[in-house]
Amino acid sequence: MPHLSLASFRPPLWGLRPSRGLPRSHPISTQSEPNGSAISQRNREAKQKRLRQKQAALEAGIAQKSKSPAESSKAWTPKEIVLYEIPTEHGEKKDVSRPLPPAYSPQYVEAAWYPWWVREGFFKPEYQARLPQATRETFSMCIPPPNVTGSLHIGHALTVAIQDALVRWHRMRGDQVLWVPGSDHAGIATQAVVEKQLWKERGVRRHELSREDFLREVWKWKEEKGGEICEQLRVLGASLDWDRECFTMDAGSSVAVTEAFVRLYKAGLLYRSRQLVNWSCALRSAISDIEVESRPLPGCTELQLPDSPTPVSFGLLFSVAFPVDGEPDAEVVVGTTRPETLPGDVAVAVHPDDSRYTHLHGRQLRHPLTGQLLPLITDCAVQPHLGTGAVKVTPAHSPADAELGARHGLSPLSVIAEDGTMTSLCGDWLQGLHRFVAREKILSALRERGLFRGFQDHPMVLPICSRSGDVVEYLPKSQWFVCCREMGDRAAKAVESGALELSPSFHQKNWQHWFSHTGDWCVSRQLWWGHQIPAYLVVEEHTQGDAKDCWVVGRTEAEAREVAAELTGRPGAELTLERDPDVLDTWFSSALFPFSALGWPQEVLLHSMVRDRQGRKMSKSLGNVLDPRDIINGVELQVLQEKLRDGNLDPTELVIAASAQRKDFPRGIPECGTDALRFALCSHGALGGDLHLSVSEVLSFRHFCNKIWNALRFILNALGEKFIPQPAEELSPASPMDAWILSCLARTARDCERGFLTCELALVTHALHHFWLHNLCDVYLEAVKPVLLHLPRPPGPLQVLFSCADIGLRLLAPLMPFLAEELWQRLPPRPGGAPAPSICVAPYPSALSLEHWHQPELERHFSQVQEAVQALRALRATYQLTKARPRVLLQSSEPGEQGLFEAFLEPLGTLGHCGAVGLLPPAAAAPSGWAQASLSDTVQVYMELQGLVDPQTHLPRLAARRHKLQKQLDGLIARTPSEGEAETQRQQRLSSLQLELSKLDKAASHLRHLMDVSPSPGEL
Repeated sequence: MPHLSLASFRPPLWGLRPSRGLPRSHPISTQSEPNGSAISQRNREAKQKRLRQKQAALEAGIAQKSKSPAESSKAWTPKEIVLYEIPTEHGEKKDVSRPLPPAYSPQYVEAAWYPWWVREGFFKPEYQARLPQATRETFSMCIPPPNVTGSLHIGHALTVAIQDALVRWHRMRGDQVLWVPGSDHAGIATQAVVEKQLWKERGVRRHELSREDFLREVWKWKEEKGGEICEQLRVLGASLDWDRECFTMDAGSSVAVTEAFVRLYKAGLLYRSRQLVNWSCALRSAISDIEVESRPLPGCTELQLPDSPTPVSFGLLFSVAFPVDGEPDAEVVVGTTRPETLPGDVAVAVHPDDSRYTHLHGRQLRHPLTGQLLPLITDCAVQPHLGTGAVKVTPAHSPADAELGARHGLSPLSVIAEDGTMTSLCGDWLQGLHRFVAREKILSALRERGLFRGFQDHPMVLPICSRSGDVVEYLPKSQWFVCCREMGDRAAKAVESGALELSPSFHQKNWQHWFSHTGDWCVSRQLWWGHQIPAYLVVEEHTQGDAKDCWVVGRTEAEAREVAAELTGRPGAELTLERDPDVLDTWFSSALFPFSALGWPQEVLLHSMVRDRQGRKMSKSLGNVLDPRDIINGVELQVLQEKLRDGNLDPTELVIAASAQRKDFPRGIPECGTDALRFALCSHGALGGDLHLSVSEVLSFRHFCNKIWNALRFILNALGEKFIPQPAEELSPASPMDAWILSCLARTARDCERGFLTCELALVTHALHHFWLHNLCDVYLEAVKPVLLHLPRPPGPLQVLFSCADIGLRLLAPLMPFLAEELWQRLPPRPGGAPAPSICVAPYPSALSLEHWHQPELERHFSQVQEAVQALRALRATYQLTKARPRVLLQSSEPGEQGLFEAFLEPLGTLGHCGAVGLLPPAAAAPSGWAQASLSDTVQVYMELQGLVDPQTHLPRLAARRHKLQKQLDGLIARTPSEGEAETQRQQRLSSLQLELSKLDKAASHLRHLMDVSPSPGEL
């Protein structure tokens, strides 16, 4: 089986602090309850405090006002926190001898299991090879390495949830699984953090230390503070082989990085060149294209930038006159958004067909600041309809101008230095000034010379460094570049040929488009923390026949010296080599991570991007970036707001983000638990479009966890202490209800298997949710309760209950590992061979092994029984029968259908909350005075009302309900549909109201008939 590289476009990692959320005690306490109760005194005190707070809110009349429209319509209330307090050493197995607490509590469930899993070696491929169900197939995968300085956000949690579900499924089915953890060194981010720490604690700048001393400080920081992501992964239950943890600066990874650089260079796919690069003056380094944020500005906008003494205005177009040489009254006016680059102008360009400038072709203009002569050139790239149709050409500070200048042989003038100040080429009056201070001085000079022609608002897109918040400059630099076009073509062909498989396949179009529009990649970074480039300058030597610097590449200095000797024809010992002080872009090593860890992948899984419930991308400035621990543990609004204030948002963004948080989470975020979060993330079609996630959705899956919890409490209580399970293959259903639930279980196993095989986890979550909630809890458990009241309890239903719990939990385990382990450990073991020590390594139920239970025809028949149950419940609601258990009769004109219902009469009465259920012969007349509902053209259901309903009391109630519904219907018809309201939803609401009114009219008519007629059902 191939190993799988799970890839997605990695969003930036926000440096959030560790969660300080709603009170969440350490999961393992050294105290135990004397009576074995899991609810401690402080639990009760906390509950009482919450109740007092809730009561106070109600009395103040603010409870309803605090409810956010962004959340579920059902307001959440804090749940009772139950702690696991049995003394347990770290890594020891959790004590499951005590009774289950009365309600599901994530803190209780998630305590102690993970350290035990790790210590026992369940996550190691060597352990899995010894499993009884071992397949001898392998499944290997690595985690996309997150930044060591950051913390995981909800997008990373999606990646982890998908990967871990796949890994756990493969492990349980018997494959030898290796999932490699790791993180990248985050060159820019880590160096910035350590530099700030050195200045804060010791008042020392980086350049006051040697490179070696500074790197020692970075490694020290990494060992002390770089483990937050690993802790988050453990909280999420990621079943990684921690003994194989990788770091992109480890020795093995460093060797791979050097080897890749050397090979790419020798293959002609890596070269050194002087080109324009994205430059961050605040970082004093080149940055990649993906680190440049394109920020749209509607017009004049003030921004506070790093190292700028005052706010700077952008989104303005300044008009400047360039006098025509030899014609005192003639001028060419150009528009610019960057007047600070005027000293670097080397020409003015117009379109050759622009008639306004035809007479000036070949003429020269005077530079408005220096008076130097500049050519007026023509180029088809100029857009004559924009502005005046004339543009200034600054090849050293604009990618478009660099291309234009190259076509016309213009020499660039670099007027902005690495630190954002003006260079000596600008003259003494500007040299050394911050570029945006120089802007104002240049504008003043233009006004004094009478060459300033005004300014106006101008919508534009401003390039911002996502790392520092500074405006990106384009500077000409000698850097190392990777040729991406040829490698991109090969990557595209690998997918076309089938050598590399993309899952899902519809991503192929984007894949091909991406690689057909990629440019060369600048991999040089002016940092100390990272992989130093293995390239050496041969001092005072030039390449043969050229005045360019002589550079050589080698795995070691000795190897580079040999290359230099061969290149120059001089003995290596006589040459002086200086290693390039720059380091490689972090992505150079991160991109190698899957290959250095596992080799070439055979399949790449591309998953969705997580957005909030409103469809917005996760963004700190929107206040919707969430640490998964805040959803797992719960967090107060105050803490969320503190995290925003501790970030690096500018004041305007902070106000917007804080307001958004108060609207979305007015009462903070409730404690949902790890299992609920994982299940919610996997429940979406992760292989399709973007994933819209809301906290209320995660909370609903916590309620689902509670359903499973209560189901197991019921089952364990029913089984008792002396229960001995039968082997699954020997279990034969003793009743139609038993056969139905086992068929549902077999179908669920089949759906789960198909979902895991296709990596479509939404199929798995849907199947499990439907089985546990709608098949087992809502139907079978309710139907079997009266059966279990008989003593001695019949063995058939008990065996069925056990199989549903055992197999159902094993099906659930890859998605909800903590809950599944907690409950499965309490089930009695099946007789025979040694049981698996953990559900992590227990066999995953296969569809084939349960196929003998699958009875699709029986399930279709029972769906008609369920329709009858719904009809009976609807009749009870209509006639407001709360406690009464009326008699019921079913009648079908088809003899076959009569037999169908006959097998389920007892559970039908139980589920419909009715008394005795009987069958009315096909030709018999309808019982007089009984309520009637049609299930189909051939099936009718009748419910006894005589003596159970007082028409004189109920008719006014029905009239009141009808009046209320009619008012809603009239309002809906009269109301103009709101913008964005789906017409289908409106029509569904109209149909629903009309149907309910029809039922009420029918019920009222029936009650009026009861007042006049005395039915005699006993005669039937």
